Amino acid sequence: MMVPRTRLLWWVAAVLLPFSLVAVIVPAASGVCLLIIAALVLVAAGDALGGRNRLAGIEISLPNVVRMSRNRAARVEMRIRNPRQNQKILRLALVFPTEVPAVDPEMEVKLLPGHEWSRVNWACTPKRRGKYQLDTACVEGSSPLGFWAVRRRMATPAEVRVYPNLLSERRNLASLFLNRGGYGIHARRQVGKGRDFEKLREYVPGDSFDEIHWKATARRGRPVTKVYQIERTQEVYVVVDSSRLSARTQIIPQEKSVAGDGLVETTVLERFVTAALVMGLAAEQQGDLFGLLTFADRAGTFVRARNGSAHYSACRDALYTLQPSVVTPDYDDVCSFIRLRLRRRALVVFLTSLDDPLLAGSLVSALDLICRQHLVVVGMIQPPGIAPLFSSAKATTSDDLFRHLGGHLLWQKLREVERTLKNRGVRFALLQNEQMCTQLVTQYMDVKQRQLL
Repeated sequence: MMVPRTRLLWWVAAVLLPFSLVAVIVPAASGVCLLIIAALVLVAAGDALGGRNRLAGIEISLPNVVRMSRNRAARVEMRIRNPRQNQKILRLALVFPTEVPAVDPEMEVKLLPGHEWSRVNWACTPKRRGKYQLDTACVEGSSPLGFWAVRRRMATPAEVRVYPNLLSERRNLASLFLNRGGYGIHARRQVGKGRDFEKLREYVPGDSFDEIHWKATARRGRPVTKVYQIERTQEVYVVVDSSRLSARTQIIPQEKSVAGDGLVETTVLERFVTAALVMGLAAEQQGDLFGLLTFADRAGTFVRARNGSAHYSACRDALYTLQPSVVTPDYDDVCSFIRLRLRRRALVVFLTSLDDPLLAGSLVSALDLICRQHLVVVGMIQPPGIAPLFSSAKATTSDDLFRHLGGHLLWQKLREVERTLKNRGVRFALLQNEQMCTQLVTQYMDVKQRQLL
């Protein structure tokens, strides 16, 4: 497509209009005026013909997959092929989705002579997690005299994957990810003697009777003791609730990598996804197997527990497109799924919301299917305003009094749910929004230290 540029409009204004006026006022000069106007028309037409193939051979390509992190500056590399290797000035525009706004919507690029390929980096900052497409790029070149702009739309199929931003959470857990062979910076004492059989050895005074291997003792004619080792490889599953309860918003401190530090609004599901990936990093660091399961009104994506960087990437790809559904969670279905699929004893971490008493009772009854076989931890983000009475600032108005009283009643119901779950051997964690990942990993480390699995 060819469109007139500003230069042509200025020439039309400077030649066509004045000489047309002169031809009307002075009829004797009309012939000369028409010749000048015709010359301008011929020059513009010739320039249009010369610029038809201005973009011939120009190709634009993007990477097949572009990976980014939410609220972190990123770049999309664009490659431009100029087979003629002549000097050109192009005006480029890449159609970004609204969730991934570009810093510059368009830019001007100069293709140097003697170079077939050129590269351009588009700076952008994704605002929302998910999968998006970059389908179209617009290219504009200039005709030889600059009277016309030659435009073309080119297909650039590229997939943009925006993952959760784990930078701030990894900073909070920096000691955990230090490769020092232990549980972080400080070594922790293991509680217990382990459950995995390692070897047999001669009896040493002080060994308890339950450690003696009686059959080996009878064969050898002298006491023989069993030696156990601490379990190293265990299975950890994070079960993420993506129902309507996870669509509610939360306020957290904004990442320092984003300009304008302050508070940012996010969803509960976004915090769940971040916590699940952080748990995967922690399990990988400790040598455990990590898996995940999502659910809403039925069980969704299931990734069996494994380890390794490729497996972590698979878990991340399974979570980055997860969005909340406007349905009620079905705990019976997901617990039945866990009972059928998970044969080996594992640590199962539920990330859900239990401030609805009806749903809390449904979860309690559903956990009876798995709590005897697996170690279950239920974690939820503490909703704003839920706290025991007289623990916050004094009430100054009647509205403050009723709000604090309502928060106390909800807090009391959650404590009742915690006691009910504790009687079934299920741990309950009321997590602070800003410290959710740290507290969840602390729960996991406590289970590892006490060898509760």
